[in-house]
Amino acid sequence: MKTIAVCVAVLGMMATMPAQENKPPAKSSPTGILHPEMKVGPDAGSYQKPMGELGEKPEHAWSSTTVAAGVNAKPLPGKATKVTGEIIDLSCYLQLGKHGEKHVACGKKCLTNGQPIGLLASNGTVYMLMAEEHDPRRDGQTEGFRKAATDHMGHIMEVTGTESNVHGYRAIYVQGYVNK
Repeated sequence: MKTIAVCVAVLGMMATMPAQENKPPAKSSPTGILHPEMKVGPDAGSYQKPMGELGEKPEHAWSSTTVAAGVNAKPLPGKATKVTGEIIDLSCYLQLGKHGEKHVACGKKCLTNGQPIGLLASNGTVYMLMAEEHDPRRDGQTEGFRKAATDHMGHIMEVTGTESNVHGYRAIYVQGYVNK
């Protein structure tokens, strides 16, 4: 009897609950880029011919300040990498799928106000971009990286740095912007 009463109560609640909206998923291309109709500007470079470069080739995967800051002086594994992609405002891309020329003004505002910087590769892979040098980054001495990335919002750039991948979260730590 108790079971029947619980079932009737659950069915009654379900009948009064509003129906879930069936929103279509964000449009993506065969490569996985969300909203492929949002293109970069004609002067923003291409995946085949990037507009420019961000970062310096690291001599070692991690800088001395990152090694020193690691638990037992051992940061997580990382590998030197070079990835070509569109500089994006990570928050708007992951929430709304926005990128490309029409999103540059909004994206620059977001990046200027501290939202995370991203890189959108041609295959749809998304990376978070950060200054690599741990103590200078922590102490506000790598603001040149945020400015450079913001200046190139919506441009396709070749980014060099150290890639870290933790449980599917990908990041590229970019060296060379301490006090620039």
